[in-house]
Amino acid sequence: MSTVWENSGDAWPEEPERLVSADHTEDDLEIDRSLRPRLLDEYLGQVRVKENLGVLIDAARGRDEPLDHVLLSGPPGLGKTTLAGVIAAELGVRIKTTSGPAVERTGDLAAILTNLEERDVLFIDEIHRLNRAVEEVLYPAMEDFSLDIVIGKGPAARSLRLDLPRFTLIGATTRTGLLTGPLRDRFGMSFRLDYYSVEELAAIVNRSAGILGVPIDARGAEEVARRSRGTPRLANRLLKRVRDYAEVKHEGSITEDIAAEALAFFEVDHIGLDPMDIAILETLAHKFSGRPVGLNTLAAAVGEEPDTLADVYEPFLLQLGFLARTPQGRQATPRAYEHLGLPAPRTAGAGTGAGTEASQDGLFGP
Repeated sequence: MSTVWENSGDAWPEEPERLVSADHTEDDLEIDRSLRPRLLDEYLGQVRVKENLGVLIDAARGRDEPLDHVLLSGPPGLGKTTLAGVIAAELGVRIKTTSGPAVERTGDLAAILTNLEERDVLFIDEIHRLNRAVEEVLYPAMEDFSLDIVIGKGPAARSLRLDLPRFTLIGATTRTGLLTGPLRDRFGMSFRLDYYSVEELAAIVNRSAGILGVPIDARGAEEVARRSRGTPRLANRLLKRVRDYAEVKHEGSITEDIAAEALAFFEVDHIGLDPMDIAILETLAHKFSGRPVGLNTLAAAVGEEPDTLADVYEPFLLQLGFLARTPQGRQATPRAYEHLGLPAPRTAGAGTGAGTEASQDGLFGP
C-alpha cells in the first residue's frame, strides 16, 4: 500500500506502485502463495545461509529442542519471510506470523506468546519497528521463556511471571542499524541475505514458470532475471507480467525476444531501470549539466518527495554505480552517462550553481 507523506502541512499524493519495487504489493499475494518453496532443497540461492541453517536445524531436531532465535536481515524482496516458513517446515512445527508495527501494545505480544505451543516458530517481520515497551516484554520471553505481567496499579500493583513454551523467534529486518543492542544480542544466530546473481534468478524464474505452467526457454528466463535487480520477488513479478504479455501478443511461450519486448513495453530497461530511474539520471546529466545537486532540488526537479527519492530510488542507482553522493550533492557518474548514451562532462562538479543549492538544502551526502 502506498504511503501519504506530509510536508509542511500538505499531503503528498499517493505514489503509484512501481513494477520494479522490491516492496511487497497486493499483486504479490497470489504469487507468494503458489511459488514459495517449502523446504531448504527448494529454496534457491543464499547457499552459505542454507548450509549453516541445515546444520543447525538437524542439530535441533536431533536433540528435540527448539532452534535458537534467528535474525534475518537484508534488503526487501530477498526471501526473509519465505526462509522463516522454510525453517518452520524443516523443524516440523507451526509458524505464527506478525510484524513489528502490528504489535502495538504489550498485551498484543502477551496474547501471541501465550498461544504458542512447544517448539513453535514466531516470525516478526520488520522487527526493528517494535514499540520499545513491547520490546522490553520480549527480552525475558526470548531468554527465559517467561512473561512478566503487572497486575493492578499504584501501591497495590504486583508482578506475575508466567512460564512460556520453548519457542523460536525469527526476526526479519531491512534496517539492522535500527535494532537496539539488547534485542540484537538476544538472537543466537544472525544471517544477512545478499542480492542474487543472474544465474540464481534464472533458476528461480524457471522454477516459478514450471509451477505457473508458463512455457519459457533458458534465454527467456535469463532475460527476465537480468532485469530483476537481484531480487526474487521482482523476478516473479516480472515473470507474471511477461506471461500476460506473451499470452495476449504472442502464443504464450516466452523466448528471449518476447521477454525483452514485453519488459520494454512495461518500461523496464535491460538492467532493470524504470522511467523514474532514467528521469533522475537524465535530470542530473541534462538539466544540471553534471553538477552536484541537493536532494530537495533534485526531488523538485523530478516531481518526487525527497524521502522517497532517498529511500526508494537512490539505493539501486548507488548499487549500480550510476549515482554518487558527494559533499556538494547528488551527481551522475561516468557509468550513468554511458548507460544514457551521453558523453561524460570533462570536469565533474564544476561550477557553483547547483553545488551552492545543494548546500542550502542541507540534505546531501549519505
